[in-house]
Amino acid sequence: MAGQTTQGRRTLPCDDGIPAGTGRQVTLDDMAIMRLFASAREVAGRGRDEVPGATVAEVLATATERYGTGFAAVLDSCRVWVNGEAVPHDTQVGPDDEVAVLPPVSGGADGTADAATTTTTSEEPCRG
Repeated sequence: MAGQTTQGRRTLPCDDGIPAGTGRQVTLDDMAIMRLFASAREVAGRGRDEVPGATVAEVLATATERYGTGFAAVLDSCRVWVNGEAVPHDTQVGPDDEVAVLPPVSGGADGTADAATTTTTSEEPCRG
């Protein structure tokens, strides 16, 4: 990945409307791991990505720019967790953090399932 080296850290230019050479630099240390599930995964076309941002809100904004309006529409109904916990969007994130985008899950039983086919779920995202 191309970037400048600053004090031993590679950086990427930040496209925030500030003229080149004067804008904030996003370091590779600012890249959080984003995990996408269900419909979020479908519209993004991937289940995992590294996305720059210092907060959950910045990561989600970058992901929305990257994946488009379909992703933005899905994101409106999603829960967002960091490292397995629901957090506010102003939560700080870093390279060791996993930001999970969890769309609502629908479904239910029709009364015909037996104990062998019934599964339980938890509020923790899958780790794989």
